[in-house]
Amino acid sequence: MERFSGNPILTPLEEHAWESREVFNAAAVYLDGKVHLLYRAIGNDNISRLGYATSKDGFTIDERFPEPVFTPTSETEKDGVEDPRLTRIDGRLVLTYTALREYSHLQVYQISLTTIDSDDFVKRQWNWEIRRLPFPGVRNKNAVIFPEKIGGRYAMLHRIEPDICIAYSDDLIKWCDIMSVMGPRPNTWDNWKIGVAGPPLKVNEGWLAIYHGVNMDRMYFLGFALLEADHPEHVLYRCKEYILAPKEDYERFGKVPNVVFSTGNIIIDDQLFVYYGGADSVLCVATIGLDKLLSSIHR
Repeated sequence: MERFSGNPILTPLEEHAWESREVFNAAAVYLDGKVHLLYRAIGNDNISRLGYATSKDGFTIDERFPEPVFTPTSETEKDGVEDPRLTRIDGRLVLTYTALREYSHLQVYQISLTTIDSDDFVKRQWNWEIRRLPFPGVRNKNAVIFPEKIGGRYAMLHRIEPDICIAYSDDLIKWCDIMSVMGPRPNTWDNWKIGVAGPPLKVNEGWLAIYHGVNMDRMYFLGFALLEADHPEHVLYRCKEYILAPKEDYERFGKVPNVVFSTGNIIIDDQLFVYYGGADSVLCVATIGLDKLLSSIHR
């Protein structure tokens, strides 16, 4: 992938207490000719909230809200709302994120989910609906909804460590048919644990899923897999080599070193944009032509 020469595209702002320490992992959605980003921000109180920014070209930030647009509201997420992912489906946007609370000095994290009308989102009317836990009490994260129903049901990729798993639902409330899709591979860059990035992308060959892989040295990489269109629990192809690795200083040094971690990806004019956090400290973007990426499948 080609990194944007202007990386990082978002950095902390000292004058905003809620985003003064780290600004990183962002959900991305392309609506009304611009990229909308919901990014994770950590401030002086060490609690994650979600900020909002936009870009017309996918690289340069044109607008950035001075206040968070999504904050913790319940006991299950009182210590942070983390790593957002956005999917547009049925005229709405589904937001999945990690709900965090500290309990007896331990981190308790679960998947949480809410929705918002697409028009409200574009108008910056933050009318988020009820927040639900798809798997109450289960330590789980890295969840994202497919942008189309599959077999008449909603589908979700998520991570029960160390695997990427799938689940299905009729109503976005009750989830079933949970199964592993793929797990770590020995002697590779993703041999410890893996997790999906942004929403899977529909291509001619199936579903293109960007994912992160972590090795035993705790280094994070990005790769991709191709899932069967009608049965995405079946993996048709999985890249052997990573497509992005920590190399630049803003990826190697920070709150957590050697991290490229993505929660948002979009396509503009057959160009794949992947938004990722560098070292859990700043937000960056990298691109690659869709044809170039998919050509490796046919080699």
